[in-house]
Amino acid sequence: MKKTLFILCCLVATVSNAQNRDISSLSSGGKLQPLQVIMDIRHYTINLNVDLTNKTIQGATEVTMVLSKNTDTILLDLVNLLTIQKVSVNNKAVKFEHKDHKIYITAASPFLQGKQLVKVEYGGEPPIAVRPPWLGGFTFTKDRSGNPWVAINCQKEGARIYTPTKDHPSDEPNEGVDMMITVPDTLVVSGPGLLQKVTKSKGKKTYHWKTNYPMSTYTMVFNIGKFHVASDEYTTINGNKVPIQFYILAEDSAEAKKIIALKKRDSQVLEKYFGEYPWVKEKIGICAVPNSGMEHQTNITFQNKFVYTKIGESDYNANLFHEYAHEWWANKVTNKDWAHEWIQEGIGTYAEALIHYDLGGQEAYDKIIDGHKRSIKYIKPMVGGEEMSEDETYAQTDIYTKGSFFMHSLRYVVGDEIFFPTLKKLATDPQYTYDNMVTTTDVEQLFSKAAGMNLKPFFDFYCRTTNQIEIVVKEVGYQKYSIKVNNAFMKLPFEITSSEGVSKMMIDKEGITITSKTPPQVDNKGYYLKKVQTL
Repeated sequence: MKKTLFILCCLVATVSNAQNRDISSLSSGGKLQPLQVIMDIRHYTINLNVDLTNKTIQGATEVTMVLSKNTDTILLDLVNLLTIQKVSVNNKAVKFEHKDHKIYITAASPFLQGKQLVKVEYGGEPPIAVRPPWLGGFTFTKDRSGNPWVAINCQKEGARIYTPTKDHPSDEPNEGVDMMITVPDTLVVSGPGLLQKVTKSKGKKTYHWKTNYPMSTYTMVFNIGKFHVASDEYTTINGNKVPIQFYILAEDSAEAKKIIALKKRDSQVLEKYFGEYPWVKEKIGICAVPNSGMEHQTNITFQNKFVYTKIGESDYNANLFHEYAHEWWANKVTNKDWAHEWIQEGIGTYAEALIHYDLGGQEAYDKIIDGHKRSIKYIKPMVGGEEMSEDETYAQTDIYTKGSFFMHSLRYVVGDEIFFPTLKKLATDPQYTYDNMVTTTDVEQLFSKAAGMNLKPFFDFYCRTTNQIEIVVKEVGYQKYSIKVNNAFMKLPFEITSSEGVSKMMIDKEGITITSKTPPQVDNKGYYLKKVQTL
């Protein structure tokens, strides 16, 4: 009986420990805590030793911030699975409480308005990814040759899974990130920005990566592997020369040349529509990982599958292209709040339609747009409110495909002569890029001004509802038909196909009446999300 009881207690302890390591409730963003509203993060310095045998990390992170007013508490985010040894502010040890995945830092006297340097010394076992990159954490695995291979993904949970941060999309480190990662000397670390130096000591190497650009904390990660670095150079649309570095597994190095060639081609297409590559002072980076790729800034990850489809006569890899499009839409143009995630995911997905047009013509464009339309689930709006967490927006979402189709519809409404220059302005104007985050309202106001019309009802209909345009075609006399939009919200152009041919007509809540020997067809080419009823 005692033995049985002992075994039972051990099992309960094991289950309890496993449950304690569950981070499924974590989600980046949401309503910003008042204590964090007053914090402006300027820089992160992350210095970690990664123990691959025990799957642990140990080191320190320094957070440089500016406080907008005096406060008795500084609040940072860090997962409870890691243990804090010490916290200091401006080189003075201070008290702290680590609970609910947050660090509450206090001192004998208030922290004063202005610059503060917070250093957190910590370590332990970081969470293990359950289904990366969607359910994130660390992935400790091996390549086909048996070499250690480590990836980090944390868009849902935030960078708090491995480093103290202010984990909210509205605040990026304006002055960039320094990252010093120590690993066994047989391995290589890829990271954001440019590699400053590699220091070797006692069988280990420390890789110092540095970016001077602001970046979202969920892209502020590194990867470890037996990497071969394949290098090249790309000349941007503005004539700047940018290094290309592909951190590819040594066993796959023969595949690097083709991936880099595709990356150059994709760069030309993306620059054509969205302006110069955003990080010309650093690099175009690619890193092989054992999961679907992610938009990690200047270190875009790529699943280690060298499989291509055809657009026309050209090879294409959808994951490689989509994640690269995020260098413009997510990394350069960043949603201020996860509620507006459609901006980066929807426009990033629409970029796929544009490269299909460039490589395969109108037929290829129409096919992928139709695929996006057919995949829309209409379960919840793309924008479900404000101050939402990543989970709240992402779960059962249409932000990818409906976001793309919304761009397709908007293009039709305002015309190519307005749409493309305005989209490029959104991707290049300092008002919307780098340090300045955007919301749906910002995008709407930009397009409304450019088009000279109030597009708010159009944005609200597509972004804040799950409705479709309800069109009713009714025979009202001999060869006469009325066409009405039952849920009209503004006057919109529609292509009407009748016995007289195809005409573009404006329809508002009053509708129109036309003469046709045959029942008219509305929006045959599919510019809108709609339902058509013929009476």
